[in-house]
Amino acid sequence: MRRFILLTLLLLSPVLIYAQNVWNGKKCAVALTYDDALLVHLDNVVPVLDSLNLKGTFYLSGYFPGFANNIPRWRSVAANGHELANHTLFHPCAGDRPGREWVNPNNDLSEYTVKRMTDEINMTNILLKTLDGQTARTFAYPCGDTKIGDVDYYKTVEANFVAARGTTSEMKKITELNFADIGAYGINGQTGEQMIELVKKAQASNSLLVFLFHGVGGGHSLNVALAEHNKLVRYLKQNAADVWVAPFIEVAKYAKGYSSKPK
Repeated sequence: MRRFILLTLLLLSPVLIYAQNVWNGKKCAVALTYDDALLVHLDNVVPVLDSLNLKGTFYLSGYFPGFANNIPRWRSVAANGHELANHTLFHPCAGDRPGREWVNPNNDLSEYTVKRMTDEINMTNILLKTLDGQTARTFAYPCGDTKIGDVDYYKTVEANFVAARGTTSEMKKITELNFADIGAYGINGQTGEQMIELVKKAQASNSLLVFLFHGVGGGHSLNVALAEHNKLVRYLKQNAADVWVAPFIEVAKYAKGYSSKPK
């Protein structure tokens, strides 16, 4: 009986190992995403990622000064293997919700038509293509708002994107992803150790973990200290044998390919 159990475990072990390493041969995947085309992304984030040979995703809005005033630098970011992704042209957020008094009336999503929103999203794809020459793109919902009235506006442009990133704090297995709204953990004041604990949970559960950063060492009211951010990325580099770190678009493409394979 003992020999039978041992033989069974030996036969199953390759299957178990494969099941635990579905993310490009790693236990989990991590996507580092940075919103709003902030100057600190260029000054603080890109240099440390480049020093560790890690690649991130930068969700850009053409309206923001951090984009408009630094176009050559963003072009260089793309040339170095980072993803430039679509965060709409004017970053519209719904101003008719509690706590949204800060929303500019000119960019109030609750006053948008679906056509205006989709036109601005498509225009942003064209704008980004002038920087990196790419046609494949991912999208991130400004403020996590997904609807205009009762219309899920992303569905009207979904064919133009590989996937969309949302704002729900969740990590899911490769076969459980909703490519129209992949969750992300918004970071605001967490320590490096707290962010590393999220990575460890992703490793243990064989999940995708998406980080959503705004300010890194300043630059936004939602902020993480640069030293804490750097603790996280150093951990990712040190655990490269188990953690696949890649731009959001690469992770989404891989997961879509995996999900479409016959099981």
